[in-house]
Amino acid sequence: MGCSTLYHLAKMGVTDAVLVERNKLTSGTTWHSAAQVRALRHSRNLTRMIQYSVDLYAQLEQETGQNVGWIQKGSLSIATSEGRLTHILRQEALAHAYGIDARSISPGEAKERWPLMNAEDVIGAVWSPDDGRVSPSDVCAALVKSAKGLGAKIFEDTGVTGILTENGRVVGVETSQGTIMCDAIALCTGLWSREAGAMAGAEVPALACEHFYLLTKPIEGIVGNTPTLSDHDNHLYIRDDSGGLLVGCFEPMGKPIAPGILDESFEFGLLAEDWDHFEPMMMNALHRLPALETAEVKMLLNGPESFTPDGMFMLGETAETRGLFLGCGLNSVGMASGGGAGMNLAHCIVHGHTAYDLGEADAKRFAPVFNSLDHLMARAPEILGTHYEIAYPGRQLATARNLRALPLDAEYRAAGAHFGQVYGWERPLYFNKTAEPRMSFERPDWFGNVAAEVRAAHEGAAIFDASPFGKIDVRGPEAEAFLLQACAGYMGRKPGSVIYSAVLNARGTFESDITAQRLAEDHYRLFTGTNAIKRDLAWFSRASEGFDVSVSDVTEDWAVLGLMGPKAVEIARALGGEALCELGYFKHGMATLAGIALRGARLSYVGEAGWELTVAAVEAPALYAALTAAGAVPAGLYAQTAMRVEKGFCAMGHELDSDVSPIEAGLEFACRKAGGFTGFEALEARRAKGAVNGVISLTLDDVEAQPLGHEPIYLDGELIGQTTTCAFGHRVGRPVALAHVGRTLASGARVQVDIARKLFDATVTRGPLVDPEGQWMKG
Repeated sequence: MGCSTLYHLAKMGVTDAVLVERNKLTSGTTWHSAAQVRALRHSRNLTRMIQYSVDLYAQLEQETGQNVGWIQKGSLSIATSEGRLTHILRQEALAHAYGIDARSISPGEAKERWPLMNAEDVIGAVWSPDDGRVSPSDVCAALVKSAKGLGAKIFEDTGVTGILTENGRVVGVETSQGTIMCDAIALCTGLWSREAGAMAGAEVPALACEHFYLLTKPIEGIVGNTPTLSDHDNHLYIRDDSGGLLVGCFEPMGKPIAPGILDESFEFGLLAEDWDHFEPMMMNALHRLPALETAEVKMLLNGPESFTPDGMFMLGETAETRGLFLGCGLNSVGMASGGGAGMNLAHCIVHGHTAYDLGEADAKRFAPVFNSLDHLMARAPEILGTHYEIAYPGRQLATARNLRALPLDAEYRAAGAHFGQVYGWERPLYFNKTAEPRMSFERPDWFGNVAAEVRAAHEGAAIFDASPFGKIDVRGPEAEAFLLQACAGYMGRKPGSVIYSAVLNARGTFESDITAQRLAEDHYRLFTGTNAIKRDLAWFSRASEGFDVSVSDVTEDWAVLGLMGPKAVEIARALGGEALCELGYFKHGMATLAGIALRGARLSYVGEAGWELTVAAVEAPALYAALTAAGAVPAGLYAQTAMRVEKGFCAMGHELDSDVSPIEAGLEFACRKAGGFTGFEALEARRAKGAVNGVISLTLDDVEAQPLGHEPIYLDGELIGQTTTCAFGHRVGRPVALAHVGRTLASGARVQVDIARKLFDATVTRGPLVDPEGQWMKG
C-alpha cells in the first residue's frame, strides 16, 4: 500500500514524496501474502479498483523490466449448499454487469478443472478465467523502481517516533533519522495503524489477527500452476505452491493479536504454529483434497493480517487531523486492492478526493466507540470469519454489540425488537420478534412483521425512531451566509422552515444530503444520516473556516420520533398537540404532547402524514409511553426502507454518492437555480454535457422475487443499469426497487432484473410508486 501510494504520487507529479519504513520493505504482512487477485467485489467501484490493480501489475513489467510474478490461471468457486449456490450465482450476475468474465459450470466440469478435488458434494460452480495471483515482493520492487526513477525517495530502517501537528493539521513527522516537515502523511502502516494514527490524535480502528495457511511439499498431480479453488462453505482457499499445495482458511472465528505483541522487532516474522486451532479447517481440507492425507507438510504458516470493524479498508483523510490520510486495514485483500487503492489514496492527497466514489471505505465512517481495544479484540476475529460468509440479507454481526443504546432501548426490547448495529447504535429493524431469524435468500422470516408495521403507518399511526440520525447545530451571525455557500438548497428561508438540501463538493456531486430546521436567524439544526455524522461534521467544520459560526454535534442530546400515519393527527389532538396540527408542510414549531415540550416538524420519509418530533433525550420514554397508549405502534428500519423505496426517496450510499449529481438523481429541486453554492459551476457543466435523471422505480411482476440491491437491469438484452435499494412494497403488493440506469426511460417501460442468473420482468415508473402527488403526507 505504501509503495503503491508513493508510486502514484510520483506519477501525479509529487516528486518530493518520501516513504519511510521502520524495517525493510514488505517485512510486515506483504511478504507472506497469498497474493490472490480476484477482481469481483460487491460494488462497481471496488471491482473497478481491483481491475486497475490487474492492469497496473501487467504494465509495471513493461515499464520497469521487473517481473511481478503474474500468474493468470483463473479461480473456481464451488458450492455445496443451496445458499452458497445462490450466493455465487448472484456474484456471477454482478460479474456480467461489471464486464468480468464469469460463468456457471457443472460439478463435472469443476472436477475437470481441479482433478484433485473431491466433488461428490459439489452442486454448482462458477469459473472466472481472468483471476490470478502475483508475487508480492516483486510487485513492490517494481513500484519502488519506478517511483525512484521519478524522484521519490525511500528510507528503510527509519522508524516513525512521532507526528507533528499544529491547529489540527499535520506539519511534520519525527523519525529515528531526523524530522521531516510535510503537509501530508499517508499511514500505510498495516498492523500498526491504530498506534500510528494515535500519534496524530486520529482514530484508526484496525487490529491484527492470526491468519493461517498450510504449505506442503510437492505432491503427485500438481503440474504447473492451478486455478485458485474457493471452497468457501468449508472456509478454504486452495492453490498450488512450488509443486505442492497451499491451503488457506478464513475460519469462522479468528484469533486476535493484542497491541504490543508485534513490536518494532517484528520483521519478516511469523507467529507460532497452532495446529489445535487449525485442526477443524484441516479436516475440511482433507475432505476436499484426499491427496492431503499422504502429503508431507512443509509448514503451517501463521502470519498476521489487520482487520477493521466492518471488513472494509480505510482510505482517505481522517476526521480528526487535516493532512493525515489512511491507507490501511486491508482485511487480507491487500495485493488485489493495493494498486487501485494506492492510486485512489494518492489522488485523494493531490486532488482532495478519490478518483471515484469509495464511500464504503471512507476513513471517517467509524463511530469513536469502534476504536476501543475491547471492541476490536472481540470484533476483528469475527470479521476474519465473515470473509467467506454467505451474503444473506439481514445478517448481523454477533460480537461487540450493545455499544450505544437509543433513549428508548428498554421500550424497544420490551416490544420484541430485532436490532441491527448502525454506527454503533442498536437500531430496531422490526418488532414482535419471536425467534432469531433464519438466514435465507427466500422470503424472510420478518416479512409479516414488516407488513404489519407498514399497515400501521398506512392505516393507523406508527412511530419511527430517527434519534440516531446525526444532528449538527450551526450557530452564529453568519450562519445563513455560511450555509448558503455550503448547501445547494434554499437555506435563506425564514425561521420555522424545514429545508431539504443537497450538499455538493466542487465537482457538483453529493457529499451529503440533509434536512435542516432553521430555529432562529442565527441557528440551524442539520439532520444527516446515521453513518454520516463523523464525515459530515468534519465537512461542515472545515467548510466553515472564515465564517463567524460554530459547528457542533448535538446528536445525543435529542431524541427524534417520527409519528406517521392517517391517525397521527387524531393522536396529536388527543394529547394536547393542537399546535402541531396547525403547522404547514415543511414547517416546524414548538408544541406540547402529554405535557412534554417538543419541536414538531411536518415532513415524512415514509410518505404518510405526520411529524418528526424532536424532544430532549431524557423525555423520550415519557413521550413514547403517551404515543403508544394513544394507539401508535413502533415500526423498524425495514418498514421505513420499504416505504422510502415506494416513495422514490433517494438515500446517501444507495442512490446518492460522490459520483452522482442532483441532475442524475432527479434532485435538482434541492438546489438553487441562481447558484452561489459550492459545486454550482460543475453542476451547470454536467447539465451542458447532457446529464439526465437516471433514477427509476421498479415494480417486479413476480411476487416471490427477492431483489437485494446491485442486481443488473436489462432492456431488450442490453445491460442498462443496476438496482440500488430493494424491498417488498407492502402498499404496492410487489417487490420494488430504486435503480440507476444510464438513460431516460419512460414510465411503463418493461425491463428485466437479473437475480442470481434468473431474469425477472419489471415495470419502470418515473417517480413514486405510491401517491405520486404526495397527498397522503401533505394531508
